[in-house]
Amino acid sequence: MNVDLGDLNAFLTVARAGGFREGARLSGGSASALSDAIRRLETRLGVRLFNRTTRSVALTAAGNGLLARLEPALSEVANALDVVNGYRDRPAGTLRLNIPVSAARLALPEIIPAFLAKYPEILLEIITEESFVDLMAEGCDAGIRYDERLEQDMIAIPIGPRKQRFAAAASPDYLARNGTPQHPQDLLDHPCIRGRFASGAMFPWEFEKDDQTLEVAVKGPFIMRPGGGTDLAVEVAKGGIGIIYLFEDWLTPFFKNGSLVPILKEWWPSFPGPKLYYPGRRLVPSPLRAFIDFIRAWPLQK
Repeated sequence: MNVDLGDLNAFLTVARAGGFREGARLSGGSASALSDAIRRLETRLGVRLFNRTTRSVALTAAGNGLLARLEPALSEVANALDVVNGYRDRPAGTLRLNIPVSAARLALPEIIPAFLAKYPEILLEIITEESFVDLMAEGCDAGIRYDERLEQDMIAIPIGPRKQRFAAAASPDYLARNGTPQHPQDLLDHPCIRGRFASGAMFPWEFEKDDQTLEVAVKGPFIMRPGGGTDLAVEVAKGGIGIIYLFEDWLTPFFKNGSLVPILKEWWPSFPGPKLYYPGRRLVPSPLRAFIDFIRAWPLQK
């Protein structure tokens, strides 16, 4: 049976994305082109692969069966092509990374321009995502996360700063009107700018000093989603609305220009920096291998 490889890739894209529009967004193509490819494939195979309604797209039993066999097969095809790519003088191809906004802001600004300058034939695509995701299902080669529990087949290496801290801060105007907290428990008497994760859980305000650790259940008039809403939260804090708790590195520019003032500094907790993680398979795509090697040597290249 003669089946077009491009149609099989289209099937895999739609199956992973759970729909034609999302598949088009992830692949950079069009929903109509994906729909045409699936229609050709179903005609060629003589079975329906997806049940389609105006609201959803779901795999049929035949589609699930094909997906189970197709994913490892196409992965092997990609690996085989990458072996050939390894004979090139310079690595080439696409590298897709799934990272949180904080890593994009704090860990990668120096690294990425230097990496792309060294490897001009690599196309780097960054997908910002705060929640932990299945890299393979999202079509990504690797991800970056902070001290998250990884699956057993994942390999993790440090990237960016090895140690970071959370910092508490407020605007000079706010502190002049409301006073400066002297202990983390004093925050219970202040409006605070809070964060809520996609899961619905509130971002914890944790503090440590010597052998003491504590978490404060703060309250306040403003809640944002960490990542996309963080810049707005900083502006709210600068406007004197309340106290903010965020990465020290994110707030440092505002400490320097005086728009925010650090508070409770002796209580700021430290934590390990971000890690690049990727599936621990034997054959790593050459663009990812180049990135891993670049990261490992990064302190020596600066």
